[in-house]
Amino acid sequence: MRNLLAITLVAALTSCSSAGGVVPTAAVSPAARPDEPVTVARDLAVPWAMAFLPGGDALVTERDSGRLLKLGRSGQVTALATIEGVEPDGEGGLMGVTVRDGHVFVYYTAAEDNRIVRYRLGETGISEPKVIVRGIPKGAIHNGGRLEFGPDGYLYAATGEIGEGELAQRRDSLAGKILRMTVEGAPAPGNPFGTLVYSLGHRNVQGLAWDAVGRLYASEFGAGRYDEVNLIKPGANYGWPEVEGRGDNPAFVNPIVTWTTSEASPSGLAYAGGSLWMAALRGERLWQIPLDGDGSPGKPVAHFTEVYGRLRGVTTAPDGTVWVSTSNKDGRGSPRDGDDRILSVTPRRP
Repeated sequence: MRNLLAITLVAALTSCSSAGGVVPTAAVSPAARPDEPVTVARDLAVPWAMAFLPGGDALVTERDSGRLLKLGRSGQVTALATIEGVEPDGEGGLMGVTVRDGHVFVYYTAAEDNRIVRYRLGETGISEPKVIVRGIPKGAIHNGGRLEFGPDGYLYAATGEIGEGELAQRRDSLAGKILRMTVEGAPAPGNPFGTLVYSLGHRNVQGLAWDAVGRLYASEFGAGRYDEVNLIKPGANYGWPEVEGRGDNPAFVNPIVTWTTSEASPSGLAYAGGSLWMAALRGERLWQIPLDGDGSPGKPVAHFTEVYGRLRGVTTAPDGTVWVSTSNKDGRGSPRDGDDRILSVTPRRP
């Protein structure tokens, strides 16, 4: 781990109070070692996803509180909104967030389903909610939740099979899929089945990332044996529940990397510096997967094993650094002082 990750940001930071106000916190120490990440926000509650605004501020979702937070360039964290209709339950709640052309898109668990909602973004809040996708099956587990815009300009969403594996193989179900759509929630042109479904046979995808030439990768939870990173192709079937990890059935696509579930339980995924960066929940580490020119993976490298606890979100900041969020307050972790937090690291080749 030495010399692989360097300090990227040293600033006075603040954290939000339960009422959404701003409470000052101590400045980050400039004496931190060069290979340590830097805390850019702390005292959060299950920060699930992060997305950057054009000016450099970041939006952060809190899964269980339903709050959409704004992390300013000056280090202030404020509550931009509490999303109406969020019904946290088990692994569900307010999850994915992404931004495009003055609008914010969020993925959340409602009373009857998981849904994707678009808002207009203003200086002090959000308005004009419009549900663009409803009817994504919800459950106490495996709700997926990641939202990202691809380099093709379309919105991608990752869903889970809510613990009902057969849904992942059904083309008429939105569960256990990667979806691709317009900003209005319509199937994107060129989708393989003429529906929202882009790929199928997924157990629970919580990470989506594109490399420098536009290849799409997804991180996926296994059951009791293998977690996965997959290279996603339109119309491809990734095998769940018939296959976990690599298999011999030519009808299904093999993952490009697997881990035991104790090493990973993967959530967020990002691409930076020639590598994929994947957060591990149960594995309590940040995995770096180097990629060569054709997208083939090198040997994965683990960083910060058991140092920061459960890691959930990963995103690439505008300056090329990688932001990572902890998830120690999600009911399965052991909170440390200052949790949950967002960390900033600089990607280096292993």
